[in-house]
Amino acid sequence: MQTRLAAQRRTSSRLIWVLAVLISSIPVPTSTLMAQETITPLITKDLAGHPGEQVLMYTVDFPPGFASPIHRHNAQVSVYVLEGSVVMQVRGQKELTLGPGQTFYEDPNDIHVVSRNASSTKPAKFLVFLINKKGAPLVIPAK
Repeated sequence: MQTRLAAQRRTSSRLIWVLAVLISSIPVPTSTLMAQETITPLITKDLAGHPGEQVLMYTVDFPPGFASPIHRHNAQVSVYVLEGSVVMQVRGQKELTLGPGQTFYEDPNDIHVVSRNASSTKPAKFLVFLINKKGAPLVIPAK
């Protein structure tokens, strides 16, 4: 009787172990929130000879797979890619994939229709140099 009981316990233990493995391998979403970009201000200065205008410089980190919504800046914007690769496009122009050392420019009238990390597995980082009116919003949602 004890041998039979011991065999049943081993079988039950194996069954529990198999169920635990199966349950732990089912993918379960851990968050419905997407990662956001990280903006790190570097410098803000009044633009000499142009009252009411300023120069800003900051870095932007795009996590893997990140894409920003369509927007505009109402500013002159220069981008310099530091790490990874990004895809950029303003309305009416072709989409560009940029890697480290490559640049991108936005006119104050441009609408930025594509701004995303080109990779779904690696982060990207770029430097932004922006000239705009003091007190004006840096990013304006657009359609």
